[in-house]
Parts: sequence; C-alpha cells; structure tokens
Amino acid sequence: MKKRHLLFLRDVFIYTFTAFGGPQAHIAVLLREFVEKRNYISEEELMELNALSQVLPGPSSTQTLVGIAWKVGGLRLALITFLIWILPSAAIMGLAAISYKMFANQAKFAHVITYIQPMAVGIVAYATYTFASRFLKTRVSMMLAIGSLISTLILQNAYAFPLLVLLGGIISSAMETQPQENELRVKLYSNVNPNKVAYFIGILLFFAALGAIINQTSPFSLPIRLFENFYRNGILIFGGGQVMVPLMYTEFVEVKHYLSNSEFLSGYALQQALPGPTFSFTSFLGGITLGNKGFGIGGQIIGSLVAVIGVNTPGLILILFIVPFWEDLKKITRIKNSLSGINAVAVGFMATAFILLVKPFGGNWIAYALMVGTFGLLHFTKIKTPIIIIIGVLLGIFF
Repeated sequence: MKKRHLLFLRDVFIYTFTAFGGPQAHIAVLLREFVEKRNYISEEELMELNALSQVLPGPSSTQTLVGIAWKVGGLRLALITFLIWILPSAAIMGLAAISYKMFANQAKFAHVITYIQPMAVGIVAYATYTFASRFLKTRVSMMLAIGSLISTLILQNAYAFPLLVLLGGIISSAMETQPQENELRVKLYSNVNPNKVAYFIGILLFFAALGAIINQTSPFSLPIRLFENFYRNGILIFGGGQVMVPLMYTEFVEVKHYLSNSEFLSGYALQQALPGPTFSFTSFLGGITLGNKGFGIGGQIIGSLVAVIGVNTPGLILILFIVPFWEDLKKITRIKNSLSGINAVAVGFMATAFILLVKPFGGNWIAYALMVGTFGLLHFTKIKTPIIIIIGVLLGIFF
C-alpha cells in the first residue's frame, strides 16, 4: 500500500473519533481536513460526492467518505475506510446493548434515563423541524408529508414505508419534470451493469424469502428476518440518520415490538453523544432485539453485526457502483425531482415517530420541559448535541 494511502487511513482514523454532529458537521470537517489541508480530492469533487450521497438511499456521511477513499485509492482503500469509520461506534453501541440490562435495574441509572429520554425526543423534534423547513416548500411536498403522516399513523405496518416512499417519488417526479430527456436516459441505462442491479435487488429478495421459508420457531429465523429488515431500511432511507431513527422507531418499537420505548430512546441518546455515523445506532437495536428474545450475549453480538451489515450494505453497494456513471446520472432531472417527494414522505415518517414518542410522557411536565429545552438549545444556540446529552446525564446524577 502506498504511503499516501496509509496517510489517508490515518486521517480517516482521526476523523472517526472527532466527527460529531451528523452529516452537516461531517461535510465541514471533510472540507477542512481532506480537501484544504491534505488535498486528497478537490472541493468540487467533494461537493459532487456529497450531492450524490443525498440522491442515494443510505448513510450520507459514510457514502461521502467511502467515495473519497475510492477516488484516492480504489476499491480496497474504500472498503478499509468503511470498516475504520463504522466499527468503533458500532462496537460501543453493541457493548451498550449487551450491558443495558445490567444497568437498567439500578435506581440511579433509571433516574438518569428519565432525563435523557425526553432530551432524545427533543433531538428528534429538531430533526423533524429542520427537515420540514428544508424540504416542504411546495404544495405537492406538503400534501405528500401530510399524507404519509396520516397513512403511517393509521396503518402502523412496516410494508407501508416502501410503498409510500415509492409513491412519493413517482408523484413528485411526474408533477415536476418536463417531458424530455429520453436521450439522456438511454445513455444512462446503457452504462448500468444489469448484473450489479440484480445482485443489489437479489440480496433483499433472497433474505426476505429465506426469512419467510424458515420456521419462525427456528433460532435462525429472527437473525435472518432482522437482516432483511435492516437491509430493506437501508434501501429506503433517504436523508441519513435523521430519517433512519424515526422510521425504525415506528417499525421496531410500535409495529414489531422488538424493543421498548425506553430502550430505544436510551440507545439513541447514547449514540448522539458519540462521534461517527448515526447508522451505528442499528448495532444497539440489533443487540437489544436478540437479547430480548433470549439469545444471550453471543446472540446479541450476532444481532449487532447483522444490523450494522444489513443497514449499511445497500448504501455501500450503491456508492461504489454508481460513482463511475454519476456524470450521466446527475443530468437527469426526473431523478432529482423524485427525491423531493421521497424527502417529503420522510418528513411525514419523522412527524409520526415524534407523535408516538411523545405519547408515553402523559402528564409528566418535566419531560415536556426537557424536550422543549433541548429543541430550544439546538435551534437558538450553537451548543452541540453531545454536550446537551452530557448536560442531561449531569442533571440525572445531581438532581
């Protein structure tokens, strides 16, 4: 491996442990450290990779970083970079899932959690607000958001999510795109390797079928179905972790009851205090799910691995397959216009999750105050999310 590649991996390692604040903060650090200081790629290339990650489903920060690595050193460097970026935070979240039950019964821990959980809901509220203010700018997008909110509240079914995402993309693309671009589409499709597309879709269908065929009393059934659940969500999630958390809350807590409201919010609060990708939160979800089903520590480790691999695989495949013909893809406005509808539907998902998260508060005015206070700090100040979580921990310890 070249000296430049080793230097790049060193910088990725440092970035992994200092990247707080989500995709918006991550892109600023990448610009400063990987473009201006090290000149691994140009600013234009970084902005194009970031734009591509916004168009594709999956973890946007991860896809941008992997795309940089691909440009610097090809496929091998991209895969090593992915592992360095994802493993530390995923390992911490997996350990948190394993040790959660041990701490959950301790009175002091339970008291701290009562402060942390409403603050986590405040973070979801702020994410919903920022997403809505960014993407709900037309009547069509507003109607799609309201429609997805009402539909998910009524249906409470995991299969509603892919159908609504697809419908949102089709509606916005049809209503906002002029009848043109046939020549461009032919050129784009001629560059697409059908085998790669078949692999991408085939993985999902294979595990979905395998999960359905295997008897649900089998110990293999739940891990396989869990992989399919996370892989499917990895295909559906446009907008990164802001959308992932509400989507998975509705499916895994409200619909499938894999884990409790308290467990979900505790894990989310911990993830917000860690550097690295928001998608590492899935490691906690997978570990807690198999732990709740009696699989033991070994099963929890498997659950964490299944979740992290499942949710990240679609985005990783897409960024590595699509970068070579991005120049043609970005010219097709029909694809760009479909994204606005998908994001509008995602706002509806986020609003649904927020409503469901607030329901357990009941008449607890302290919880409402903490939630509103967290929203206010994020909206009106420059205080970062990890600091807010630490404040919540201190409140729980001393009050």
